[in-house]
Amino acid sequence: MKNKAFFKYVTGLLLVIAFITACQDIDEPALGDFPLDGPVITLISPSPNGTTVLQTLEEVASITIQFSLEDDIELSSVRVQINDNEIYNQAISGTSFTVEDLVFDNVTTGDHTLTITATDSDGIENTVTVPFSKIEAVPFTPVFGEVFYMPFEDNFFDVISLVSASEVGSPGFAGEGSSGTDNSFVAGTDNYLTFPADGLLTQEFSAAFWYKVNSTPDRAGILVVGDDADDRFQGFRLFREGSSTEQRIKLNVGTGSGESWNDGGVINVADQEWVHVAFSISTTETKVYLNGEEVNTGAMAAPVDWTGCTEFVIGSGGPTFDYWNHLSDSSQLDELRFFDTAITLQQVQEMAGVEPYIPLDGETFYMSFEGDYTEINSGSSATVVGSPTTTSGGVSGQAYQGAEDAYLTFPTDGLLGEEFSAAFWMNINATPDRAGILVIGPPDESNPDSQNNRVSGFRFFRENAGGMQRFKLNVGDGTGDWWFDGGTDADVEPDTDQWVHFAFTISGTEGVVYINGEIVSQRDDFPGVDWTGCDILSIMSGAPRFTGWGHRSDSSLMDELRLFDKALTQEEVQAMLE
Repeated sequence: MKNKAFFKYVTGLLLVIAFITACQDIDEPALGDFPLDGPVITLISPSPNGTTVLQTLEEVASITIQFSLEDDIELSSVRVQINDNEIYNQAISGTSFTVEDLVFDNVTTGDHTLTITATDSDGIENTVTVPFSKIEAVPFTPVFGEVFYMPFEDNFFDVISLVSASEVGSPGFAGEGSSGTDNSFVAGTDNYLTFPADGLLTQEFSAAFWYKVNSTPDRAGILVVGDDADDRFQGFRLFREGSSTEQRIKLNVGTGSGESWNDGGVINVADQEWVHVAFSISTTETKVYLNGEEVNTGAMAAPVDWTGCTEFVIGSGGPTFDYWNHLSDSSQLDELRFFDTAITLQQVQEMAGVEPYIPLDGETFYMSFEGDYTEINSGSSATVVGSPTTTSGGVSGQAYQGAEDAYLTFPTDGLLGEEFSAAFWMNINATPDRAGILVIGPPDESNPDSQNNRVSGFRFFRENAGGMQRFKLNVGDGTGDWWFDGGTDADVEPDTDQWVHFAFTISGTEGVVYINGEIVSQRDDFPGVDWTGCDILSIMSGAPRFTGWGHRSDSSLMDELRLFDKALTQEEVQAMLE
């Protein structure tokens, strides 16, 4: 009987063990093998990346500590220390616990360590330790209406407001900056900074920074202030896109019911050099600058609309501009500045370390065609008609490349006086066999489709002369027109790929035409020019005011175009050839 009872007992016990074994999830560890991980500590502030730097004008500062705890069994206690000094000790319960506003107000200048220790009901203890620093801010003097300056010296601190940016993900630093000795910001994949926009958004706004582009990824957001991702009608988006060789910086601005585009300019990736980038937003236009040169202007139908714009995103398109794949940037960014005004070309050049351009004596207009159609003295861009381009191989750098039905126009305000001169270089293409080069003339209301009113202004042009190209000047005195035609002396052989210098001068008594510094036409019985109705300058075409004889667009190259409010001497003309 005892053996039977024992057999029944053992058999039942085996069945129970088999049942338990069968019910156990084969993906779970065996009973008794569960890891005892302890509490999970999630630090929010100061930054878990160890990048928090407090910057104040006072010797002592405050820091706000934020963190949360989780445990799959039961929390027991939490302790917070700064530099081994306990500032918080609390018995707790439950599986989660959050501290949002633990303030320590005795942070002295120097390096510090925050330690958070949490314990669960099984006595399992976990610890998180992170460094932070406090420095005394040097009083900063803003310039040019500057309202924000982040130098990225191992921290994400705006030295004007003494507020630090918030970190999304794990943005970091490059270990070298634009000056070669300091640091710079690198967002990296899925990382960026945010900064509150309060007090920084005005009807005129500008930003400037140094930038070393990384073409991977091939597109990215750089600086964004937006309302939502539904449209681009508020705020602005500065971003880049392109290839492994060229990256174009572009700007988009919301105007409330629409948007304004500025196609910006191109950075050569292979150069791997620091480029100074700046842009301005006024009530009527936007401008983009690269290395102290204006590269593009965009028209604004209405002022920028800031409705619903609450924060800047730095180093990414962020939540309002992550479509089109303009995500986080892996490029280096340094010396980020915001302004509450539309900064000028001269101010941009000063920040970029570019020597301001010094005009020649009497010079009122200078266009160098270095990748754009900007007039250097005013900082204004010409209006582009058709599709001209700029090309390498100019007299110095790039040059204007003409094309069929293409030319530039520029307003004549401030350019016209009793005396006037122009000087430029050309590389002459014989096709077409005649073309307008520079024209300031009145409209011809009697012949709108074939204009040829020569009573005022001037027309400098070329036309075929037995295979040569002959250059002529025509000037209106108010009642009639005067010709400056040097005949064969003014002939130049085309298609030689040689650069030729041209100049002409107009005074109250004389007109002179120069080719390569030599006089080819001159009249001293001229009564002076009349400027009635002359409101635009046409560059590299007779259009729209001088088309009656077929002197339309020029397909030649032009470089170094200058205008003067005086009659140049021959010595001054020849000096430009040196």
